[in-house]
Amino acid sequence: QVQLVESGGGLVQAGGSLSLSCAASGRSISSYAMGWFRQAPGKDREFVGVISRSGLSTDYKDSVKGRFTVSRDNGKNTVYLQMNSLEPEDTAVYYCAAGRFSTRLYDYDYWGQGTQVTVSS
Repeated sequence: QVQLVESGGGLVQAGGSLSLSCAASGRSISSYAMGWFRQAPGKDREFVGVISRSGLSTDYKDSVKGRFTVSRDNGKNTVYLQMNSLEPEDTAVYYCAAGRFSTRLYDYDYWGQGTQVTVSS
């Protein structure tokens, strides 16, 4: 079992930056690809970005490419999401997840509880 806890969310103005962290416990995340997803009110949960077990490969939702960066520190059992040039459309609850290197929700076995990101215009 892997327990995931996100932190770092908050309120930021458009154009600003936030850095999210996802701390894992119970098992090493080095065995898993780590993904970030988000869910806005009234919308389905959607893929944001993913990083491979080694950290050598990443993939991103088209609308966040060049603005968001996923990274990981397996020694600290933590994964990060750096978000720059934030837009109001980025407002959502952000979740980290552990599983396979994929853009699909059902390829992930463990999920955090989420952290709220609100971007004001």
